This record gives sequence, structure tokens and C-alpha cells, in this order.
Amino acid sequence: MNAIMQNKHIFKDKVVLDVGCGTGILSMFAAKAGAKHVIGVDMSTIIFKAREIVKVNGLEDKITLIQGKMEEIEMPYPKVDIIISEWMGYFLLYESMLDTVLYARDRYLNKDGLIFPDKATIFVAGIEDGDYKEEKIGFWDNVYGFDYTPLKETALSEPLVDTVEMKAVVTDPTPVLTLDLYKVQPSDLAFSCPFDLTARRDDFIHALVAWFDIEFTACHKPIRFSTGPHTKYTHWKQTVFYLKDVLTVQQGEKVECSLHNRPNEKNRRDLDIKIQYRLDTQDPNRQAEGTCLYKMC
Repeated sequence: MNAIMQNKHIFKDKVVLDVGCGTGILSMFAAKAGAKHVIGVDMSTIIFKAREIVKVNGLEDKITLIQGKMEEIEMPYPKVDIIISEWMGYFLLYESMLDTVLYARDRYLNKDGLIFPDKATIFVAGIEDGDYKEEKIGFWDNVYGFDYTPLKETALSEPLVDTVEMKAVVTDPTPVLTLDLYKVQPSDLAFSCPFDLTARRDDFIHALVAWFDIEFTACHKPIRFSTGPHTKYTHWKQTVFYLKDVLTVQQGEKVECSLHNRPNEKNRRDLDIKIQYRLDTQDPNRQAEGTCLYKMC
């Protein structure tokens, strides 16, 4: 809202495309900001409610809402000046609509057109989460007296979308991926990134936590927001990846990691993720390394 409403000079008399418009809230902000016309596109039947909402707000002459796939619809304008979209999914890329936004960019955006938002960065940090890990993973050791450890592997392979308290964060955060929406290609969503995590204090690391920041760099005064544990709650929460090992770290020590992400072959909106970690210390009892495979589906 701030990115649009505080930059009316950017939206004035422009043709705007809202990709995945949902209830039409972003389309209505753009219309209120002075856009010449707004086209909202969504596959879901929510579009019928969105039309009612646009009508009761007196904006039906300014906003055209189309139900269908971005790749298949008939657009009322050959080109648009601005694309707006709330495309981000959990872990930024899970069930995200980024592919669709990139299609719309390549097919419809004017040469000097703008994208809101246009920059996204994924961050990772190590967390101490022993109690919750025990509850979620250790639970399978004894289920009403039965050994359910075969399900432990499954539980470990499912990243957890939840809120993480700042006090649980043990390491400095590090960025692992930055997307510039003017340049990124669908093939870039399969990526590998090595990174180090530096311990802020002596503690245990049970899991890695990931979140993302979003930026609107086209704004007169750049606007950004974060979905990390250090900031106020968003519905994206954070994504937690439990490690097989418990790492015992001392302040200043580095954990060498790498993150490999690719869209699932059967369903591109699902993700296959591999995390490798290695704690190399002078203390042989604390040395650890491992590889974990995760599926977000």
C-alpha cells in the first residue's frame, strides 16, 4: 500500500497489471493512486467477489478483472507500464507465482516499465530449538509404546513454516539469494549457494531458519519489508529446516553450509531443497557434518 499510495506520481495515468490480483486490493490502490487503467488477473473464482468489491467501491470504470491463466488470457492492452504482484510464497519460492510474473514481464511490460516489488532476498541463520525439535522429531521414538522411528526421516524432511523468536537465533544471518525481477529468469530459481554462519554466542544449533526481505526500489523513497524473526509478524512466518545433528558452537565459530534449491520436476511450485553443513573446530568431539534433503510440497 505504501509503495503505491506514496508514489502517486509514478502511477498517474499509467496502465497497470496486477498479477494474481485475488480480492483486488492492490488493483484498487493503483486506481486510487491515479492509474489510467488497471487490469487484474487471477485464475481463482475469487475474481467474481473481486468484481463485486471493485463495483461497491466505485472503481469498475478504472479496473478490468479477468479470470484465467496469465499465459492464456486476452489482454485489453498490448503493453503495460507497471506490473504489481504479491507473488511471494513461503521460503519466498514455495508455491510462488514468480514464473507468472516473469511471463507477464517478458510479454507485456514496456521497455522502461516498472515492477512492484522488484527485489527479493532470502536470508538464513542458525537457531537453538531443542524443545520444539524434540516435540516434532523426537516424538516418533515412542508413540504409545511403539517405535515409530521410520517416520523420523519423513518428519525431518518436511520444513516447518512457523514463527521463530529472535532469542532463538544463534548466528548472524546471511543472504543466500537475491532476485532482481527485471533480470531474473525462470532457470535462476534452481540455484546453489555456499555460505557461512558465524555463531554470536556459545549455544546449540538444531535447525536453520530462512526468511526473505522485499524491496520496492522504484519508489521515490525506497520501501522495503522483512519477514524475519527480528520484525513484526507476517503471514509468511519463517521456514525452519531441522538438521540431523545438533551442532555445539562457540562464539565466533563458523558453520560452513550450502543450500541447493530446485523446483520439483512433477510440480514446479513445489521445491526440492538440499542443505549441507560442516562444523570444523579444534575440538574433535564437536566436529560434525551432514547432508539433509527436504521437500516443500
